[in-house]
Amino acid sequence: MITIFEREYRVSLNSCSEGSPIPLGGSLRLDFSQAVPLYLELSKFGISSMVTVSVATGYLVADGRANWSLVASLIGSLMLACGAGALNQIQEQRIDSLMERTRRRPLPTGRITVKTATLFTILLIGLGSFVLYLGCGWVSFLLGLLALLWYNGIYTYLKRVTAYAVIPGAFIGAIPPVIGWAATGRSILEWPILGLALFLFVWQIPHFWLLLLRSGKDYERAGLPSLTDRMTPRQLGVTTFLGIIATVACSLILPALGSVSSRWIAMLIAGASAVLLLRSVNLLKPNPGTLAFRGVFILINIYALAVMLLMVTDHLI
Repeated sequence: MITIFEREYRVSLNSCSEGSPIPLGGSLRLDFSQAVPLYLELSKFGISSMVTVSVATGYLVADGRANWSLVASLIGSLMLACGAGALNQIQEQRIDSLMERTRRRPLPTGRITVKTATLFTILLIGLGSFVLYLGCGWVSFLLGLLALLWYNGIYTYLKRVTAYAVIPGAFIGAIPPVIGWAATGRSILEWPILGLALFLFVWQIPHFWLLLLRSGKDYERAGLPSLTDRMTPRQLGVTTFLGIIATVACSLILPALGSVSSRWIAMLIAGASAVLLLRSVNLLKPNPGTLAFRGVFILINIYALAVMLLMVTDHLI
């Protein structure tokens, strides 16, 4: 496989225009240390790996023990998410080339051809689906395919037609914890997992709107509908703050749904929620600056991770 990577890399070097930076440190020979980052970037590994956190949360909240089916759910979900990420880059190659944030990705720069990316995608999706089915059962397998279909078949299309695509698109983030929960053999209609799925669904909406403040103009340049073209920064700030309130509300009802049983864990979640709300008040200013949005964006990511970690702790102690 490294031989294939090396051939691919040499072709891409020849296709680079004169004066353009040589990718991956400028080496004329692709070794393993260069191939791995290239294909990790294609698969959106950073984002994809976060899927495993929510899968693990769903599993451990359901069972409270680590075993081989947990490992299978993590590996299968990670591979499927990486395959979906690579497929998304194939689908949006032209759009990525028009956006400052994404124009240096492997496909727009020619470091990987569409043919090779397609083979890589098929391999990941096939192996990920196989691992989920064999190690976790048909419910987790079908949920994984549903996430793939929703992300690549629905959300990717909706982004091109509406600035509000994130709302139905947020359904994707609600699926991974249910995959982990189902891998334990429990029903996916139980209140504890529905509460966690609801929290992650609602959380994704203000999370995306905060990201939009940094990349909204990129979306406009690429011809994609964006709320930054429909709202002033103040309006988007207020809208995002309301989304954060909804996210906090979803976290505070987790104890009532049985997702959290410890009073102390519930109090810690409430404390984290208060910190997030207090820091997010800056979004209500007449002219919230970029730093205000960036700070809240970092904090809301930490908040989601903290809530999931506290939930896991609650079921392990």
